[in-house]
Amino acid sequence: MNVAKLIDHTLLKADATQAEVAKLVDEAKKYEFASVCVNPTWVSFCATELKGTGVDVCTVIGFPLGANTPEVKAFEASNAIANGATEVDMVINIGALKDGDDALVLRDIQAVVDAAKGKALVKVIIETCLLTDEEKVRASQLSVQAGADFVKTSTGFSTGGATAEDIALMRKTVGPDVGVKASGGVRSEEDLNAMVAAGATRIGASSGVKIMEGGQSSSSY
Repeated sequence: MNVAKLIDHTLLKADATQAEVAKLVDEAKKYEFASVCVNPTWVSFCATELKGTGVDVCTVIGFPLGANTPEVKAFEASNAIANGATEVDMVINIGALKDGDDALVLRDIQAVVDAAKGKALVKVIIETCLLTDEEKVRASQLSVQAGADFVKTSTGFSTGGATAEDIALMRKTVGPDVGVKASGGVRSEEDLNAMVAAGATRIGASSGVKIMEGGQSSSSY
């Protein structure tokens, strides 16, 4: 297993500076991570710095609350892709899901999928820590119905992160052909291995270097 190619090397904190993003990029090049995952303002910078390296540029849409309208999320995705993003991780409308408004949740996801079609992978963040198991299943089913490439556990900015139990439930729901991304609290190689064993095919972590070096980080994402 090529561990590095499972990892989206992540820096999403609000006060990230260009120097910190540049360090993230350098680490991604060194370890050949799957991608760097950054806020939209850094997409263009990262795309320029990573051109020709094989490391993708991932960004987040409607992050971290998911409470924007579908139209805003679609524009945000289109703008990020125009700036060089090849993967977009969108947050669903969590309140709509909890209200049982599946039509809005589907439209929300579909808007980003349509904006990204043929240009970027779409990962759907369902924020598992705020959902019941029934809601996790519905969110995952709606993501598949909308044509998303991945379902993803967490933003890393709410009340909890990924668990092996949630990964297993999401994998069972989406089947073998849709990706499952574990994010939030994956801090060590042991954590990563547990998520992969449960069915994860991608890991979002700010602790990528620590994981590659066999250490453990105290970072929340």
